Amino acid sequence: MTDWQALERKYYMQTVKRLPVTLVRGQGARVWDDKGKEYLDFVAGWAVTSLGHCHPVVTQALAVQANTLIHTSNQFYTIPQVMLAELLVEHSCLDRVFLSNSGTEANEGAVKMARKYGKLRLKNAFEVITTMNSFHGRTLAMVAATGQEKFKSPYVPMPAGFINVEYDDIGAIRQATSDNTCAIMIEIIQGEGGVNVASDQYLEEVRAWCDEKGLLLILDEVQTGIGRTGTLFAYEHSGIEPDIMTLAKGLGSGVPIGAIMAKEKAAVLEPGEHGATFGGNALVSAAAYAVVKFIIENDIIGNVRRMGSYLQDRLHELKAKYPMIIDIRGRGLLIALQLDRDATEDALMACLDKGLLVNRVKPDTLRLMPALIIGKEEVDQAVEILDQVFGSLQE
Repeated sequence: MTDWQALERKYYMQTVKRLPVTLVRGQGARVWDDKGKEYLDFVAGWAVTSLGHCHPVVTQALAVQANTLIHTSNQFYTIPQVMLAELLVEHSCLDRVFLSNSGTEANEGAVKMARKYGKLRLKNAFEVITTMNSFHGRTLAMVAATGQEKFKSPYVPMPAGFINVEYDDIGAIRQATSDNTCAIMIEIIQGEGGVNVASDQYLEEVRAWCDEKGLLLILDEVQTGIGRTGTLFAYEHSGIEPDIMTLAKGLGSGVPIGAIMAKEKAAVLEPGEHGATFGGNALVSAAAYAVVKFIIENDIIGNVRRMGSYLQDRLHELKAKYPMIIDIRGRGLLIALQLDRDATEDALMACLDKGLLVNRVKPDTLRLMPALIIGKEEVDQAVEILDQVFGSLQE
């Protein structure tokens, strides 16, 4: 049998700490490795495979489009791109869409829009306020935007133009705002930061502050968008509206796509000022259109609310049983379990051994983000494995 992990170590850049498993097949919420072992997947490609693995809606859309037209460049009109743009706009509070290849690219584009807006409307203001523990991507500018020092330190000096302040603290934003500020960029839930949920009051106050100062509000919904939290977009929970919103991850259920959405006033980029060779090509647009349409028309969001609530209830049962679990937080199917110790590496490996894939998002925190189509039986199976794992860790 080929040792794929040894070949990876020989040929691939070692930028990711992988788990010792080689996945070769997936169906729904389950995957199989090259030895035939089955796993229940509560990572979902880091909240990407929103409809699970190899959902027929996705595979059929890809097959049909792959046999029709894959790519033309954005020099020409293509129908799937326009269909997806219309679907996103008509089901959101935003007016315009630009399609990219990833969440990082979407956030880069959002910041470019904000800087152009500052140049035109705010006397050349260029700074964007972001928050501590945020995560906005891996490009150099988005690392600067990210409020986590571990991502910055290998690459200093950082590009200028970003100020990191405390999360869920309107006072910190007010204090950091200056004549150079053009926008505030926040996550409604900090996924990579540990699944930290902003209060509705904070979001309302940030929106009001942006209105008072004439700033743009950018919501990074790369992880929370497209049903993950129990509404199509997470901003709907609080009742606020962004000026710019970024999407990716669950938008394509596995195909690489991102999106910048903007209100008309913020859509200030002109021809030649932004672009993407592969962004919004016919193949990924057709798949993403099929994904979003299926989610909207088949009560997938209702399933997220029901299963998210059920999963949290079952996890609170574990919390009552195991004192080492000190917090359970999240919304919909984006949930974290925080422990009173740095034991998540042990928990991660024990889950893997028992056939459950979870994510260690912080040294003391596990993140659960299964496919949006997850069912009650699969939730029960995951909780049963977690019960066994925490039982063994407590001994």
